[in-house]
Amino acid sequence: MTDFSGIDGIGKASGELLEAAGFFDVQTLAKAGVEDLAVELERANQMLRIATNTPTAVSIGSWIAAARKIVGMDAAPLVAATMPVNYEAMPAIMEMLAAAPSAIPLPAWHLVENQLAVADIPPAILLNRYPGDLEICASSRDVAVRALPRTPTGAPQRSSISTYVQLGESGQQKLEIDPTRLRSIADLEKVGQRIPLSKDLAHAAASREIDRIALLRAPLESTNRGRDPRSRRFVRGVLHSHPVSMTLGALVTLAMAVLLPLAIAVSGVLLASVLFPAKFAWVSPWLLAVPCGLPLLGGVYLIFGMKGRCRICTQRVFLHRTCLKNSKAHHIRGFGHIIPVSLHILLFRWFRCSYCGTSVRLKK
Repeated sequence: MTDFSGIDGIGKASGELLEAAGFFDVQTLAKAGVEDLAVELERANQMLRIATNTPTAVSIGSWIAAARKIVGMDAAPLVAATMPVNYEAMPAIMEMLAAAPSAIPLPAWHLVENQLAVADIPPAILLNRYPGDLEICASSRDVAVRALPRTPTGAPQRSSISTYVQLGESGQQKLEIDPTRLRSIADLEKVGQRIPLSKDLAHAAASREIDRIALLRAPLESTNRGRDPRSRRFVRGVLHSHPVSMTLGALVTLAMAVLLPLAIAVSGVLLASVLFPAKFAWVSPWLLAVPCGLPLLGGVYLIFGMKGRCRICTQRVFLHRTCLKNSKAHHIRGFGHIIPVSLHILLFRWFRCSYCGTSVRLKK
C-alpha cells in the first residue's frame, strides 16, 4: 500500500481508496483539490467497495493540508462549500416540469449504433440538489395560427406568415389519393400481427442494461450481508465473464502443483525398485498410476489453466511469468503467486490480479 503514515487519519482502507483514485504519494495528494478528490473517492468507492463509508470533505481537507505541510506548499484558502438547493419546490419550476416531456434512459446499444461517445451527451442538471444560483426561464404561451386562404390546385402557394408559423412557397402539386390502395381495419386484423409499443420495449431494454452494468460493478446486496468489509470473506471487485472456467482452472492448478512433485518422487522409487529389487520389495506396481495420470491432468490444465485470464488486463492468472508483480498480489513465501491465487479463488470466490492488482469476483 502507498505510504501515507505521516498524515493522521489515513488508515489502510483510506490509503487503498486514495491509491485506487490515482493518488500514489504525498506530492500528488498535496496538489489535489478538496471537491475534486471527494468526487474521485466517492466514485472509486462505489465501484470497488473498499471502505464502508467514503471520507468526508472535512477529513479530505485535513489530509490535503497535512500533505501540503509535509511537501512545503502554501495552504490554499478555504472556500466555503455551496450547499445544494432543491429547486423543484419552486412554483415556476413545478410548472415547467409539468409541461416538459418525460425522459427515458438511453440504452447502450443506441449509442453504439449512432456512433455516439459519452462526451457527446451533455450532462443533465439535477434540480432537486443543484448547488449555487440557477437561472430558469419558465413560461407558457399559446400558439395562435391564422387560417390561410385556400389556393386552387396547381397554383403555387404564397408565402404567408402567422403569429408563429411561416409557410414557404412550394411548386409541387397536391397528390391525388388512390382509393384502391386504402385498406380497412378488418383487413389488418386478419394479418394477426401485433406491434409492441416502442416505449415499453425501450424502457425494458434500458432497465436490463442498467441492471447488467450495476451487477458488473458491484455484487448483490445479499452476497455480503452481515460480512465485515475488511474481511477476506467480503466479496469485492468487478464480475468475471467466465467464473466457472476460472474456478476449474484454480482447482486444476492446485491438483497439478500437488501431483507434479509426487509423480517425480514415485518415478524415482519405481526406478529404484527395478535396480534394487531386494531393498525396495515393498514398492507396489500400482504406484505407476501416479506418473501415468500426470499427462492426463496436464491436458486438463492446458484447457482450463491456460485460459484463466484477468478481466481487466487479460493476463494469464495461472501461468508463471518472470516480471514485477503488483504490490497487492496474493503471495506466500516459498509458494509464489499462483498457488495463493488459486487457494483464494476456491475459498473466497474473488481474487486480486497478480499483474494489475484489480479485485475480480466470481460470485454475483
